[in-house]
Amino acid sequence: QVQLVESGRGLVQAGGSLRLSCAASGRTFSNYAMGWFRQAPGKERDIVAAISWDGIYTSYATSVKGRFTISRDNANNTLYLQMNSLKPEDTAIYYCAASRLRGLAIVTAAAYDYWGQGTQVTVSS
Repeated sequence: QVQLVESGRGLVQAGGSLRLSCAASGRTFSNYAMGWFRQAPGKERDIVAAISWDGIYTSYATSVKGRFTISRDNANNTLYLQMNSLKPEDTAIYYCAASRLRGLAIVTAAAYDYWGQGTQVTVSS
C-alpha cells in the first residue's frame, strides 16, 4: 500500500502561482511513476501531468503545457506540481496518484494504483 497526501490547496487570482505537494508513505516512492490529475465540478478526472520514477520522462496536458511543471524528490518521498500563470479554468480538485508502471510517464487514470484524497485549487478572475 502507498498512502498519498496532497497539500498546497488555495485560492489565487488569475495569473498567480501555486505549488502543490504530495507526500508518499508506505512503500518505496521510487518504485512508482507519479501523476497529477484534476476534476472540476461536473467533469471527468483528467490528467494534468505525469512523471516516471526517475524524473526522466514527463508528460503534460496540452492545456497546462508551458505553465505547469511536475517534479519529484525521491529522497524525500514527495511529488510536486508548480503551477504558474493560473487561469480560472484551472479551478478543480487536484489529485496525486502512483502507478507501478514506474518507467513511464503514465497519462491514463486506469493505470494508477493509488490515489490521494485531493486538494482544492480555486483561481479567481
